[in-house]
Amino acid sequence: MFVVATAGHVDHGKSTLVHGLTGIWPDRLAEEQRRGLTIELGFAWTEIEGRRIAFVDVPGHERFVGNMLAGVGPVPAVLFVVAADEGWMPQSSEHLDALNALGVRHALLVITKADLADPAMAIEQARERFAGTTLADAPVAIAPDVRSALVRLVDGLPAPDPDADVRLWVDRAFTVRGAGTVVTGTLAAGRIRVGDELEHAGRRVVVRGLQSLGEDRQEVTAIARVAVNLRGTKDIARGDALLTPEAWLTTSEVDVALRSAGKLHRDLVLHLGSVAMPVRVRPLGTDFARLRLPSELSLRAGDTGLLRDPGEHRIVAGVEVLDIRPPELGRRGAATARAHALRHGVRPDIARASELHAMGLPARGDRIGDWVVDPVWWQGKQREAQERVRAWSAEHDIAAGMPVETLRQQLGLPAAELVPELLTGLTVTGGLVREPGTALPKRVDRAVREIEKRLAAEPFRAPEAADLAELGLGTRELAAAVRAGRLTRIAEGVVLGPDALDRAADVLRELPQPFTVSRAKQALGTTRRVAVPLLEALDARGVTKPCETGERELA
Repeated sequence: MFVVATAGHVDHGKSTLVHGLTGIWPDRLAEEQRRGLTIELGFAWTEIEGRRIAFVDVPGHERFVGNMLAGVGPVPAVLFVVAADEGWMPQSSEHLDALNALGVRHALLVITKADLADPAMAIEQARERFAGTTLADAPVAIAPDVRSALVRLVDGLPAPDPDADVRLWVDRAFTVRGAGTVVTGTLAAGRIRVGDELEHAGRRVVVRGLQSLGEDRQEVTAIARVAVNLRGTKDIARGDALLTPEAWLTTSEVDVALRSAGKLHRDLVLHLGSVAMPVRVRPLGTDFARLRLPSELSLRAGDTGLLRDPGEHRIVAGVEVLDIRPPELGRRGAATARAHALRHGVRPDIARASELHAMGLPARGDRIGDWVVDPVWWQGKQREAQERVRAWSAEHDIAAGMPVETLRQQLGLPAAELVPELLTGLTVTGGLVREPGTALPKRVDRAVREIEKRLAAEPFRAPEAADLAELGLGTRELAAAVRAGRLTRIAEGVVLGPDALDRAADVLRELPQPFTVSRAKQALGTTRRVAVPLLEALDARGVTKPCETGERELA
């Protein structure tokens, strides 16, 4: 199926053209039929030379430009209608400005009412206005002989992606007795099946039924006009979207590129898809802006829309979404710096592959598990990690290491799981990061050297608590000496040399087996305070083992 929208000034014959092509009168409201004026979006369809074509007929009156944009926004091609007897008119200009801002390139200029006036003047006027816009090369057809030109138009449309994530912008929502909630929209990509779960406003809804071109369908593939009967929601309206679950990110702040920008006011209206919402605009240089939205939208990089000033009846600029997760702009000069970054292309330095997809960005870069990283940025973070651990260690000279979470926060990494992957030349133990073989600070080194002298003479005579306190060796200092391989911790407050367990085993091998704690204490030349935990440590190593008599023997 192909979907084509109309555009043009009020009463230039858009609805009549659609009726002539399809046999269906698109104005569906009683007021429209009474006044002969399109107010809401109208829909009709036909088949021409084997092509099934659906039409979205939009209002031309200036009071209903918002409705017009809701119909045109998701549609890839346009029939731009100009009446021969009136020629170019004010709403012709606003509709052209809108299409140009949206970047619409597939169009057919249709001259209506050629039986009332020579169409040459209207054609000349339209071509002059089209020049310099995205519609500059639009071919011309005289109504009602537009069928062959319409076929050529739709044949030139780009092929949609039937496997893409669904985002159906809702342009109508209503209730059908016995069926419930029904919404309509133009399915621009992907496919919808009966029974599918979709997402609306963060909740799951189920597709109960589908119609396309008045026919019940089990599946509809883009591009198509579709009516969806939903179960699971009643609160849905134009501007909402039905989404593939867990495939889209929402945002209330976006950075955009501006096209054909006029004077930017702070408060404008954003039209994108079928959405029309007020936004706060902050210029970022001359070609970019940040938009703050009153509520979140599901957007991706590459989405196009426009900014409109309804008070001045003016299309201000076309917009292309560049970044749906922009950084904060706090410091002076940040807006200028951001504009420079946007000019050179935007993509996050690190993101999950699924997030990049949801942002509309390709997953280019190095893979770190589920993460995609910019290799230059990653190398810089590796260097920064070493510097930060070194600086932290200098400030906390006897600490066991820098906490992983502290390092993660200082590096600005999104997840702790990335820290070990980042480290080169550093070790992680028990949630702490440190440099291997870290030297003891001088004050601790001097005290440990004194202990080493004493242990050299009496290797199993552990220093008493008073001795350790006099030397300034508290719990943290002793732990640092143990980590450095200078001492061995036997028990709380009991330290010996690094080879104490091996030397003790050698001494105990010379004893008659089995032996008592008292005999071991005498052989080692130490006290019970040291002998008992020392033997327990040897038990744990499997060097010695307790006997039923309460004695011990070598294992």
